[in-house]
Amino acid sequence: MGPRAPLVALFLLAWLAPLRGQQHHLVEYMERRLAALEERLAQCQDQSSRHAAELRDFKNKMLPLLEVAEKEREALRTEADTISGRVDRLEREVDYLETQNPALPCVEIDEKVTGGPGTKGKGRRNEKYDMITDCGYTISQVRSMKILKRFGGPAGLWTKDPLGPAEKIYVLDGTQNDTAFVFPRLRDFTLAMAARKASRVRVPFPWVGTGQLVYGGFLYYARRPPGGPGGGGELQNTLQLIKFHLANRTVVDSSVFPAEGLIPPYGLTADTYIDLAADEEGLWAVYATQEDDRHLCLAKLDPQTLDTEQQWDTPCPRENAEAAFVICGTLYVVYNTRPASRARIQCSFDASGTLTPERAALPYFPRRYGAHASLRYNPRERQLYAWDDGYQIVYKLEMRKKEEEV
Repeated sequence: MGPRAPLVALFLLAWLAPLRGQQHHLVEYMERRLAALEERLAQCQDQSSRHAAELRDFKNKMLPLLEVAEKEREALRTEADTISGRVDRLEREVDYLETQNPALPCVEIDEKVTGGPGTKGKGRRNEKYDMITDCGYTISQVRSMKILKRFGGPAGLWTKDPLGPAEKIYVLDGTQNDTAFVFPRLRDFTLAMAARKASRVRVPFPWVGTGQLVYGGFLYYARRPPGGPGGGGELQNTLQLIKFHLANRTVVDSSVFPAEGLIPPYGLTADTYIDLAADEEGLWAVYATQEDDRHLCLAKLDPQTLDTEQQWDTPCPRENAEAAFVICGTLYVVYNTRPASRARIQCSFDASGTLTPERAALPYFPRRYGAHASLRYNPRERQLYAWDDGYQIVYKLEMRKKEEEV
């Protein structure tokens, strides 16, 4: 080995001695850390066990309370159903009582209705109307209501052409406008971005009010000529009827409505001066004049020439009237209050004399948002298309024979 071997061994021993001491301290440190971790794990386990026990206790306490709450909810639901049934029954009883006791203004008789001089105009006046169809139905009740959407402003009109395509929808927004929206089908109208699906038809003269009508491919509407209602001049309080071809987009005919001193027929709809309507018999106009500012007038129009064939002074009052429509030659006037409440048909007038006031039903309309700005009857579907504070609504009607008792 030589004389240097002991020296090397001593050097190695002296160098390894501190390393052994460091390893010893490292082992002790690791043992202390593991002991601390074990202690913390034990504490976590104890806490978890305690929380689990508390959760079980809470669950055991809550289960009976949940059962009691469920029973109370079922009891409240049953009570609510019972109350709803009572309210419905009460509304039916009120409707029955109101039917048995019709509103007094509807039977008010005025000298001008029974024999006084009528407004000068074209066509026979206050003569019984001869039906040209075998339509003999009247409203029994408003069976249901469906709210389609909200489109446009608070006043407007939406309708179908009873003689045209069954799916096409026409929307005329506002009381003084010159652009109509035409939708190819009802589904397109109900879309969120409905206006993009519509074609626009612009008329040469703005319409007045919400009395427009689509009939046989034509748009009939009232125009305020220069000097018309509110304009002064020779044609003060007169309106011009326009017959506009929707396909060709041209004015086919026009005529000054043969009634002087026109005023809004509906006390709650001040912007409408002539309300056009269509039924199984053809084209009608509802209006009022200063000569009798308390009652509505009805006229039968020729859809081809716009001539007035017959006129009637009706017993239906203007006060609190909001809209009207015609079915089988019978005018139905809808009344409301201000502020708007639940609308009701309170007056009917059969131009043919078949339906007497005693046989006429006076149904309520379902609750909705506000007041009717317009009502359009579709004789093909036997439905009403209503504009209610910007909401488009469809009413399904239940009909009966005019000769049947209420």
